[in-house]
Amino acid sequence: MFDTLQERLAETFKGLRSKGRLTQEDIDATMREIRIALLEADVNLGVVKQFVAAVKERCRGVEISRALNPSQQIIKIVNEELISILGGQVRPIRFAKKPPTVIMLAGLQGAGKTTLAGKLARWLKSERHSPLLVACDLQRPNAVNQLQIVGERAGVHVFAPEPGNGVGDPVQVARAALEHAERSLYDVVVIDTAGRLGIDEMLMQQAADIKAATRPDEVLFVVDATVGTLDEDEAVVKVLRRSRKPVVLAANKVDDQRHEAMAATMWNLGLGEPYSVSAMHGRGSGDLLDALLAVLPEAPRESFDEIGGPRRVAIVGKPNVGKSSLLNKLAQQQRAVVSDVSGTTVDPVDEIVEVGGTIYRLIDTAGIRRRVKEASGHEFYASLRTQAAIERAEVCVAVVDASAPITDQDLRILTNVEETGRALVIAFNKWDLTDEERRRYLEREIERDLVAFRWAPTVNISALTGRNVDKLSRAIEAAIEGWQTRVSTGKLNSFLGRLAASHPHPVRGGKQPRILFGTQAHNCPPTFVLFTSGQLDATYIRFIERRLREEFGFVGSPIHLEIRAREKHRNRQ
Repeated sequence: MFDTLQERLAETFKGLRSKGRLTQEDIDATMREIRIALLEADVNLGVVKQFVAAVKERCRGVEISRALNPSQQIIKIVNEELISILGGQVRPIRFAKKPPTVIMLAGLQGAGKTTLAGKLARWLKSERHSPLLVACDLQRPNAVNQLQIVGERAGVHVFAPEPGNGVGDPVQVARAALEHAERSLYDVVVIDTAGRLGIDEMLMQQAADIKAATRPDEVLFVVDATVGTLDEDEAVVKVLRRSRKPVVLAANKVDDQRHEAMAATMWNLGLGEPYSVSAMHGRGSGDLLDALLAVLPEAPRESFDEIGGPRRVAIVGKPNVGKSSLLNKLAQQQRAVVSDVSGTTVDPVDEIVEVGGTIYRLIDTAGIRRRVKEASGHEFYASLRTQAAIERAEVCVAVVDASAPITDQDLRILTNVEETGRALVIAFNKWDLTDEERRRYLEREIERDLVAFRWAPTVNISALTGRNVDKLSRAIEAAIEGWQTRVSTGKLNSFLGRLAASHPHPVRGGKQPRILFGTQAHNCPPTFVLFTSGQLDATYIRFIERRLREEFGFVGSPIHLEIRAREKHRNRQ
């Protein structure tokens, strides 16, 4: 209906744009066409009369007489008056600052979740967002196919790696969908979950696991208004309340005013106002969208920014390398449980301790296993909490078993800390179990495997005997100082000038890129932006990083280099 109205208005305004001056006949003819278009769009006659009178009054005023472009001014007046009678005001949308924003749909089978998900995704796409529909309903026959058809009609992508019909793990699908959304730059993820015909404990636990794995920003609870509230709905509501996430109640299948009274009875669910909608016809979808957008957070709820207090130090490493023993030794009490069984520590354990005369907040984390993506149950959630603790910390003390060879998992943990941008200290634990031969082999392994982490200070300790644990304070302070180091723009560009003069970039394809200007965007970690005449080789970038460390230090801190190559301007013909 409104698409046709938009086309009519565009055709009406087409004749106005070519006129410099407008007469009263032009205004009357334009308003006549608009009046006919509104009446054919089933707009109330009284509203049309009020609209026409308001537009004519404004057109006779100073807005038109003093306008440099009268025709454009009329179009603006008509647009403002149409918005006032038809709605469509621009509202600020508050999505999560760290995409994607996750919206999870829950409800009984047949409530209309899939259709409503398609409507929501289509609207998000019309607002220049990139939504992704996720098929987590793997129980109902042909549910995945139905969502794919809905997504195809809405013109949005659907993530459906499993065929459904009882095949596949919906929790794993939701987890993989978030990873796919982050890689492919989808800013909104809409998860369609399996419905329940009754109080199914397995499916309810499944929905709870999906909610825990994806941590949605809000939950859209869909109820069939033609059936009313059931005991099964109340059971689902109890699960949703425990999540402490914003919940929007949608009373679906309200196709006309006859079902409005039934929708009003859903206040007894205790989820606030039920929004009457029709996923099939789109009735009431505007109010529902306003409610969805109103509860979206301005920033991610999982915020790791802490201001003030002791320095936050996370103890990370493989299982059974002595992380909990190190925390107990520094705290001088049995704060964390120590066991030979791997996976004993699941939740991060915080403790305020004094090391070398300095107070720190130490965070003991769960051991990071080799295959985190394939983990399930408590192991998966433990890995999530460990990653959150790393992002929350300022310094990471990576504990490595000195009595055993350095493994690929140790290198992956160090790389993860570097990519996160946290200061790094490497602690070689169980030094009391090493002999002369093992120490000689360890030196070779450090020279061979840890060549990319030479900037990180190392300490040889023994958490069991307490050997050199006090020296961790000196290494942590050095790492924090390097992490917070800031270089002035003048010193940086003077250094880059000397570097380019003594070691210019190699010639590639007859061209030699030059460093035009450089600046330090921010510290913690030190991040430098280099403006160049072309793209730099990866080897030359590593050379610049090495020379930066030789010149300014940056002990224990990763360095991030961003290259901004000058764009080529095309010759104008």
